[in-house]
Amino acid sequence: MVGGLLDLHEIQQLVTLVKDANLHELEIERENMRLKIINQGGWEALHTHVAQSPNNSIPTIVREDKASQMMNLEDNSSYHIIKSPIVGTFYSAPSPESQDFISRDSSVDTETIVCIIEAMKVMNEIQAEVKGVVKEIFVQNGQAVEFGQPLFKVKKS
Repeated sequence: MVGGLLDLHEIQQLVTLVKDANLHELEIERENMRLKIINQGGWEALHTHVAQSPNNSIPTIVREDKASQMMNLEDNSSYHIIKSPIVGTFYSAPSPESQDFISRDSSVDTETIVCIIEAMKVMNEIQAEVKGVVKEIFVQNGQAVEFGQPLFKVKKS
């Protein structure tokens, strides 16, 4: 990165990230640069756009999916949404032969492991962070997940 701008190699890495994680859109804004990568169905349809931006904004990943829409339909004060803290691959069990960490209607507490997210060959155990009962599971085993993507909906107790 030179003077707030991304070099070609960094942009290529971001394009690869969008493709590998099956993201719909990635937008990054920095001092005088804006990069927007849109995946419209495949590698050949991947587009990038770089423009000048006067504001300093935090990089964001934009995706409107079914889970996000469902979250907006209910009162979230009695629910906690467990979101992915990283981009990676979601695993519902510690190994293919093992039982899932949790299922719908499982009771969890703050330290209950709910899933593993693999990122760059590192297995990251994700904890519930809240005491309650799992009401919704938004992702499937082996699915690519994005930073901030809803994984579970837990009714707080």
